[in-house]
Amino acid sequence: MAVTGCSGNSNSKNADSASGSSGSKPTLNFMTQSNVLAPVDPNEKLIFKRMEEKTGIHINWKNYTNDVFAEKRNLALATGELPDAIFDAGLADFDLLKLAKDGTIIPLDDIIENQMPNFKKVLEQAPQYKAMITAPDGHIYSLPWIEELGADKESIHTVNNIPWINVEWLKKLGLKMPTTTEELKQVLIAFKTKDPNGNGKADEIPLSFINTNGGGEDIGFLFGSFGPGLNWDMTLVSDDGKVNFAANNDGFKEGVKYFNELYKEGLIDVEYMTQDWNTYIAKGKEDVYGLYFTWDKANVTGANDKYEPMPALVGPTGLKNVARTNGMGFDRGRMVVTKENKDLEATAKWMDQLYDPLQSVQNNWGTYGDDTQQNIFEFDESTQMLKHLPLEGTAPGELRGKTSVGGPLAILDSYYGSVTTKPDDAAWRLDVLKKVYVPDVKAKNIYPRVFFSLEDAERLSAIEADLFPYVLRKRTEWTENGKVDKEWDEYLKELDRLGLQEYLTIKQAGYDRNAGK
Repeated sequence: MAVTGCSGNSNSKNADSASGSSGSKPTLNFMTQSNVLAPVDPNEKLIFKRMEEKTGIHINWKNYTNDVFAEKRNLALATGELPDAIFDAGLADFDLLKLAKDGTIIPLDDIIENQMPNFKKVLEQAPQYKAMITAPDGHIYSLPWIEELGADKESIHTVNNIPWINVEWLKKLGLKMPTTTEELKQVLIAFKTKDPNGNGKADEIPLSFINTNGGGEDIGFLFGSFGPGLNWDMTLVSDDGKVNFAANNDGFKEGVKYFNELYKEGLIDVEYMTQDWNTYIAKGKEDVYGLYFTWDKANVTGANDKYEPMPALVGPTGLKNVARTNGMGFDRGRMVVTKENKDLEATAKWMDQLYDPLQSVQNNWGTYGDDTQQNIFEFDESTQMLKHLPLEGTAPGELRGKTSVGGPLAILDSYYGSVTTKPDDAAWRLDVLKKVYVPDVKAKNIYPRVFFSLEDAERLSAIEADLFPYVLRKRTEWTENGKVDKEWDEYLKELDRLGLQEYLTIKQAGYDRNAGK
């Protein structure tokens, strides 16, 4: 539903006109999206009420629910019925470059430099983001969302698909936590044959996953015992800055052979190829999994002590390695300013407030002091800190959907302990990563969020559309038929035919450009 967020203001009839004023206040017209649980009028959110008080700027909102927003946004951009800015814009690189090229959105470089001290400070404290928000033509066209949780190898994104092993079954069968790939195989055989759930049926699923290229529930974590490993975008960076493909090395081949050994023993879930998330979690609640993969076990088997993270395993050559994902809490296209904007000074002032540290924290999670509903935070006056309150059984996503506002923001790792506390679930996961996985992360580098040109982005996308499904298809076939050695040379040729070398050349140039080479 589109609404005009005027909070009873007498200027409501001007909501779709150019920037005006609300009484003596500057007034801007913004388009945005929000959760279906949130107020229809964004100005009813306490965060935006406080923003208006703080900046002295009134926003007339045209708000759509998340499910229809992209369509409505694209329609407005196509017809030229433009707001002054789009907040929580959700624009991909391709869109940003196209809109910049035709002049629909304006460059923000000078505005950031001269009128946005909060954001400038963020870029001074974390200069790596400057390269990531700068388009290939040297301009900045959008404001980013930045959420750091743990730095460098200790980032919350370092490992996506954690392997969770059933320690109750280990204990019951008198087995130790496996430390090698061979020990894991023997453990899984015991899970299959010795009735660890004690119901007299052979209904245990020793190993389950959802078959993707290194996604959140994929078996790909185990490739790290055989070589450089696998991550979801199959892009690895060597310590000397060379960009490599994850699925054309000997370690990948040896990993697939191991999967075939497990498959031949009947240790892999028969539904691994076809199951979706709902099937996966339904089985997770039935006490049948020996080992499975996901971001957080609470989502699949519950927040209990039945499952623990299985550390990286030593492979047949003595290698133990955890591949890093290229994930980071970063999204480039969170807010754009259109050519229709007639009050850039007010817009800059309002946008800069989004990057005030206390403001950013609330925009991301929710707020404090709302006497009409549950709060995410309490505000400690003495320390000027926002402290996460216990959720008391409320789903965090639901509370955030009602009260947070998203959009551009920056939460740097240095804010934890000075501006805000860490959410409990994040603190727990960071601790797991630090203790169990970070010591075995070998790679120094990840592939950053490179801003490619329109031409390069189109080529990468076209090549990926053929390359990634082919890799997954062959991996799946080899897991089942064991013919990886026989077909390997032909596979490498086909990767090149599908454009792998061009793909790596474009990605390498992007990496070097981002690193200032």
